[in-house]
Amino acid sequence: MAVNPSIITRDLDKVADLSGNLYESLHVVSQRAKQISLDTKEELNNKLSEFASTVDNLEEVFENKEQIEISKFYERMPKPSTLAMEEFMEGKVHFRHPEPEGDDNL
Repeated sequence: MAVNPSIITRDLDKVADLSGNLYESLHVVSQRAKQISLDTKEELNNKLSEFASTVDNLEEVFENKEQIEISKFYERMPKPSTLAMEEFMEGKVHFRHPEPEGDDNL
């Protein structure tokens, strides 16, 4: 997904319309951003674990260009909140209201 990494001004009415409530929309976006962040962190850690070394050789640590390129790639990626908002606005995030528990007596 190609997402512009810079800040974009959003029409809050359009954000609110998707769930019926601005705060609910922002909550959904924040939860999705957490998911994206965790997935990205796990992916990065898996890629960098290939470079884990038991030897504390400073020259080797500073000379690993492939590791540096992987890190730079992840640094240039759009922030999870930006990706989550984009997905939300495109209708790609599915959310539901939990069913109320069986409090029929109230």
